[in-house]
Amino acid sequence: MTKKNMHITIDDLMASVSSYITDEKDLELIQKGYQYASKKHFGVKRLTGEDYIEHPLHVASILTEIHADAETLCAALLHEVLKCCDVSKEELGQEFGPVVADLVDGVTKINKLNFDGTNNATIATHRKVLVGLCEDVRVIIIKLADRLHNLRTIWVHPEERQKEKAKETLDILTPIASRLGMNSIKSELEDLSLRYLKPDIYFSIVEELNQTKTERDNAVSEMMKNVSEILNENHISHEIKGRAKSIYSIYKKLDKGKKFSEIYDLLALRVFVNTEQECYQALGIIHSKYKPIPKRFKDYIAMPKTNMYQSLHTTVFGFDEYLFEIQIRTYKMDEIAERGIASHWSYKEKGSTVAVTQNTMEQKLQFFRSIMELNNEEPSDESLVKSVTDDVFKDTIYVYTPAGDVIELPAGATPIDFAYKVHSGVGDKMIGAIVNNNIVPLDYELQNQDIIKINTSKNALGPSREWIHMAKTTQAKNKIRSFYRKIDKAEYLKKGEEILIKELRKRKLVLNDFLSNENIDKITRELKCDNLDDIYINLGNGKLPVGTIVNVVTGENNTKEDIILKRTQNREVVLPTVKNDIIVEGIDEIKVNVASCCKPVPKDKIVGYITKGYGITVHRAICPNIQEVAERIIDVRWNEEITKRYPTNLLIHTLENDNLLLDIISKTSNNNISVQSINTFHNEAGTTYDVIVLVEDKDKLLKFVNDLEQLPNVLEVQRLIR
Repeated sequence: MTKKNMHITIDDLMASVSSYITDEKDLELIQKGYQYASKKHFGVKRLTGEDYIEHPLHVASILTEIHADAETLCAALLHEVLKCCDVSKEELGQEFGPVVADLVDGVTKINKLNFDGTNNATIATHRKVLVGLCEDVRVIIIKLADRLHNLRTIWVHPEERQKEKAKETLDILTPIASRLGMNSIKSELEDLSLRYLKPDIYFSIVEELNQTKTERDNAVSEMMKNVSEILNENHISHEIKGRAKSIYSIYKKLDKGKKFSEIYDLLALRVFVNTEQECYQALGIIHSKYKPIPKRFKDYIAMPKTNMYQSLHTTVFGFDEYLFEIQIRTYKMDEIAERGIASHWSYKEKGSTVAVTQNTMEQKLQFFRSIMELNNEEPSDESLVKSVTDDVFKDTIYVYTPAGDVIELPAGATPIDFAYKVHSGVGDKMIGAIVNNNIVPLDYELQNQDIIKINTSKNALGPSREWIHMAKTTQAKNKIRSFYRKIDKAEYLKKGEEILIKELRKRKLVLNDFLSNENIDKITRELKCDNLDDIYINLGNGKLPVGTIVNVVTGENNTKEDIILKRTQNREVVLPTVKNDIIVEGIDEIKVNVASCCKPVPKDKIVGYITKGYGITVHRAICPNIQEVAERIIDVRWNEEITKRYPTNLLIHTLENDNLLLDIISKTSNNNISVQSINTFHNEAGTTYDVIVLVEDKDKLLKFVNDLEQLPNVLEVQRLIR
């Protein structure tokens, strides 16, 4: 049995804790947490056969490796009592205080989730995890340790369960561990996940490593000796350790097409010195003896990662011409590299509180502020996950303010994203951008290490609505939308009032009678509005049709939307006759049909598919239904003299359950497009409209799609292939 999975006692835990926590009250809190949890879990066994209390002990023990504070350790010991025992959050609060109770409650909420491998489960997980992060980052620190111990003992579960938890860990938890800078926990989570998700690959890498272990160990030992000698000769106090590359990181490189022999950093050293200045001195000394590989040097000291990681990385031709990756850092940098944000959490040390200043914490927690802003915008689950994927977990670039401050942005970000990352006031007052002393357009794609200056004016009227389409980050898009929501509120209120008055006159209803207190209460209650102004605003911005509001009072049900749906829903779509519209080279008299699966329109790239007994069916060139039948494909093209319109299928995804039918119909008139059929589908995230429209050609269709995407609450418009 490995040390990581051996039996553990409270004495073992306290021995680890006392190495960095000495305050008696903190030690008493941890002991009290253990006694309480031990009593509640008494007599319960895990599937591994050990007493249940050993799981919380292992979780707390993992957290001592990153020097977690007393409240975190106490919460780790208690993290299962709300879920498994007859204990309330209020009881925990009375026993251990509100902070510990909140931490335990946060972990419990995350652990309550059941995963079935569907998209909805993943979405729910992201939401819960991120909400937990926003409340207190220590919630996710405990969760990471909890998952790590569960993976260490997951061998007791069936293979399907092992793979499910391994995939969930890689998809959701390890990216967050990386952003927290908790590399020691992240690496083990990744390796264990790979072991159970792809055991064949995992053990093939292990076998490859074992075959070369003796040779690599000898090379590393000799290189450590040589580097230590040259540093001693230059009077640099240091410590050197051989660094084993994680199995998962080797897998990622192999997965990108590299051969095992091409992975440079299988042989690696980590050099620890006392000061930042000595880091650069050590680097120069090592380079003076060992030739570095160009473009393999990275200075994360001058430009730290957002997760606080700092180190110098270089790859050199070392002992016996082996390639060695060498990392050089101070002891403090190493502490942060291994523990990440946990290394900055306040705890008691030698009777005094080690606290991180407010300013430092503000800088270090940029990631969590952006997540909080996303959460405050109350997006749908799908929107939140897309935001997290786009803004948080994708490739990033590092750019500078003129003062030299580092700003992290997703790849592809523009000056608009930069401005709103600095401050919403900077974005709202921006009138231009200068990158590397050159004026650039606002849709300019920023590059790594660009220096950006934002020109602002106190007389600026605010962001342009077009900026929403230029911005890359959800944060910037939401700030722009928020600006216009405030500006438009008064305008919508006035417009909504005018719309209602006009509708009441048309129906010959008296305004004062219609807006009696009783009727206002009825409307606000049924339509879930706060007050009369809220009704006017939603009416003015198109979220509420005026017919719906009036019908709440009059009892009528046939709105304009209902009439449209009645006319168009489930209507049979008749494809037009295509004779002479599509030209088949070399063939004059043959039956030609338009495919109902992809519904091509003029100017689409098309191909002909020879059907048995039905002539030629014309598909869009990208239609997946004809990808495997190349031998039956022939060239066809559109006649340039086409005058009639062709049907095609659109899916319109909207953010909320607001009825956008009238808005959709209104966009058709400007484009010589008519709606042939509509079906609506409601779900938790909003409404999807399955629409078949008649269009002249692809250009008109694209303009119509663009117009639809400008509508409030329209998330996406897709051209459907069935």
